[in-house]
Amino acid sequence: MNTENKENVENTENMESPESAEAVAVKPDYAREVIEIIRSNLSPRVMQERLEDYHENDIAEVLGELTAPERKKLYRALNISMLSDILEYTDEEEAGTYLDEMDIRKAASIISDMESDTAVDILRTIPKDRRALLLDLIDDDSKRDIRLIASFSEDEIGSKMTTNYIAVSRNLSVKEAMHALIAQAAENDNISTLFVTDENDVFYGALDLKELIIARQGTRLDDLISISFPYVYGNESIDSCIERLKDYSEDLIPVLDNNNRLLGVITSQSLIEVVDEAMGEDYARLAGLTAEEDLKEPLTDSMRKRLPWLIILLGLGLVVSSVVSTFEQVVSQLPLIMAFQSLILDMAGNVGTQSLAVTIRVLMDEELSPWQKARFVLKEMRVGLSNGVVLGALSFVVVTVFLYLAKGRTVMFSLAVSGCIGVSLMLAMLVSSAVGTLIPMFFKKINVDPAVASGPLITTVNDLVAVTTYYGMSWLMLIQVLHLAG
Repeated sequence: MNTENKENVENTENMESPESAEAVAVKPDYAREVIEIIRSNLSPRVMQERLEDYHENDIAEVLGELTAPERKKLYRALNISMLSDILEYTDEEEAGTYLDEMDIRKAASIISDMESDTAVDILRTIPKDRRALLLDLIDDDSKRDIRLIASFSEDEIGSKMTTNYIAVSRNLSVKEAMHALIAQAAENDNISTLFVTDENDVFYGALDLKELIIARQGTRLDDLISISFPYVYGNESIDSCIERLKDYSEDLIPVLDNNNRLLGVITSQSLIEVVDEAMGEDYARLAGLTAEEDLKEPLTDSMRKRLPWLIILLGLGLVVSSVVSTFEQVVSQLPLIMAFQSLILDMAGNVGTQSLAVTIRVLMDEELSPWQKARFVLKEMRVGLSNGVVLGALSFVVVTVFLYLAKGRTVMFSLAVSGCIGVSLMLAMLVSSAVGTLIPMFFKKINVDPAVASGPLITTVNDLVAVTTYYGMSWLMLIQVLHLAG
């Protein structure tokens, strides 16, 4: 091998492989870059041009880190369109605060430029007097859309719709429909799906933009329309139609009034937000809260949300304690069984919580017939019983060895107590799985959110079940049948 080849080989061997290289691509810090631009001495025009390179969400995230004078400097530099896009990525209450920092005419122009559903959510957070002034300054079209959406309560799907959509008449030709699209696209940018109405302005179906673009000369518009397109009514509750909407992969879902006329559309983004809100509320209820909390929430508000359930659980806890007191005779004759109470209670609570989680998921995803509900309850009870048999047998062996070797009890005494614990554990797990399934089903039946059957509630109810089962079996098996004591 010549000298040149040797040097090439040595250089190749000395090169670091990609896996061993320490250099790692540095993730851009957009927040820091945006703040530096805002705090610089750039002219308003140059500042806007620089900020146009960043996503509106990145700019929205830094607003809270800026001082009020710095935000006002930003408001003056950016145009109405950019500001409205940025504020749509902020929390409604924060957006209301930022609008309050602006000149009221500019704030009204920003609200007019927003999606109507977002504008309604923000206006609801603004004090009544200033809200009235803003509504007076908003343009007539935006005011009409805002009032339409505000006419629906917050738990109705109509409150989540937007009037940003394209509608064409069924009587148009393909060429005329394309012209109608172009004419409306300047004001409405949700153009992936066009909605079709008949001569009476009643919703007829939907038309995919791609189908319209590639349609050949002479194609009838009727041949392109999907008349089985999904839709919802504006006054439907969000909970009743959210699962139906999730089943479709459409970007836009039309919202109709009671006369089947088109009111607006639900966008995929709005649907994601609705699902996220519903999941947040359910998670809060599963934690025993009446509503979600945030980091900035006052102490009194957090207490108000938590206290109702805590008071209910306190009452149930007192019931559990009173049940234990009724078995005072059992405890006085066999104090040893107190040591294993937590074992029964913990396992019963765990099983009930597992059944609760499975049941809520099933109830949210499916509409079950009475026969399916019965099968589901039996299935959960079989699971609880099977797990109870396994864990009961395991605890029987472990407790027997523990009592015999560690506590110096006789073999018969150890077998009797551990047998009672094993049977109690099996029965408690069986009943707890049934309770964890039946309680959310009961709430669903009476039209109460099954998530209200929260983890703390199920756990406390199962504590009652476990205590009754354990001390009842101890009294029956150990005191009445075997006459054990000590």
